[in-house]
Amino acid sequence: MRYFRIEYRRGKGRNAIVLDAESRIEAIRRFQRMTLGVMLSVREVSKPLSITIGEKIEAFRSPVKRRRVNQEKYIASLRQIHVMLDAGMPINQCIQEAVDSTDDEMLKRIWSSILATIESGMSLSESAEPFAFQLGNLSLSMFQLGEQTGTLSESIAKLADILEQILENRRQLVKATRYPLFTIVAMMIAFVVVIVMVVPQFQEVFTESGAELPYPTRFLLWTEHALTRYGPYILGGAVLLFLLFTHLYKKYPDVRLKADEWLLKIYIVGKVTHYAMIGRFIYIFNVLMHAGIPITDALDAATGVVDNAFMRRRLAMIRRAIEEGRALHSGFEESGMFANMITQMVKAGEQGGALTKMLEKVTRYYQDRYQFIVDNVAAMIEPVLISAIAGFVLLLALGIFLPMWSMVEAMGM
Repeated sequence: MRYFRIEYRRGKGRNAIVLDAESRIEAIRRFQRMTLGVMLSVREVSKPLSITIGEKIEAFRSPVKRRRVNQEKYIASLRQIHVMLDAGMPINQCIQEAVDSTDDEMLKRIWSSILATIESGMSLSESAEPFAFQLGNLSLSMFQLGEQTGTLSESIAKLADILEQILENRRQLVKATRYPLFTIVAMMIAFVVVIVMVVPQFQEVFTESGAELPYPTRFLLWTEHALTRYGPYILGGAVLLFLLFTHLYKKYPDVRLKADEWLLKIYIVGKVTHYAMIGRFIYIFNVLMHAGIPITDALDAATGVVDNAFMRRRLAMIRRAIEEGRALHSGFEESGMFANMITQMVKAGEQGGALTKMLEKVTRYYQDRYQFIVDNVAAMIEPVLISAIAGFVLLLALGIFLPMWSMVEAMGM
């Protein structure tokens, strides 16, 4: 959309108005219909700040946010629509029931908008397209598949199954990491409490002794000084750095790419992310292939549900390989995201005409690997936590008892 500033005369006064239009001619016609006065000049301008602020305020007030819908409630709506479609009810009535049933304002507004568009003559996939970010590209692909094959009810049910599988994996990961995260937070709180409340009690004694303090004690005193004097500034700086990183991560693709690549190298986190994303990709790709979606479209939809930007870029190489006329396993190998065993399994499935069955085995492999890590994440993090606790206790003991031993020896002499 372009913006035009039109200056006009009304009586003896000179005024101006900014109109949005596709072209200069359209802006002039709109002004003439408004009959505000005699037009003097028209020129194109940048988007006015007042309009930008108004759009920001409207977006803030609108229940449809720039984020994904609540997955649990979205799945429940899909299940409800599937049951009613399967019973022979028309799609508009099914969606109306979904609007009436949900208590999620964002989901209610999205379904209401889709319903209004459907009743104007558009299809479900076309009506849902403006909400691709909130619902996900996978939803659009499954809606389109159901419309093209005449199996919309089954496609919606399959979509609900896929989303439920993804949601269950996330729940398992959150449940597995709850205890380690609680332990880490408790350790951090204990460290701050000891440094701020315990160490100062010994500081006067150490200072009065006049003896040279060992390095562990100096470190504890320096940390206590930094926390008591600059604690709020340190906390504020950490928050600002976090907000800055979040802004850069969302706005600049290169930053997001490097951050996601670095994430894959973190102990445990990298493996969990890799197995979760690849398992999701293979599962959705296989489901869509089995449902009859063209391989390139299935790859696009499967790649779109991978949250890691680095992995998403690498997996996009598979589609390019297909477009260049190469085999699927060639794209798998080129992406560098799969072990050689997986590539050979895909190759065998292609050559034997049993690709979907082989992809099911690959899916089970990644699900098993993911489940193993999730089930044992506490045991894998335990050595790190024990080492951290041991280091904290050792530092505290050396920092407090070494100068005390030195004072006792000095008094004995």
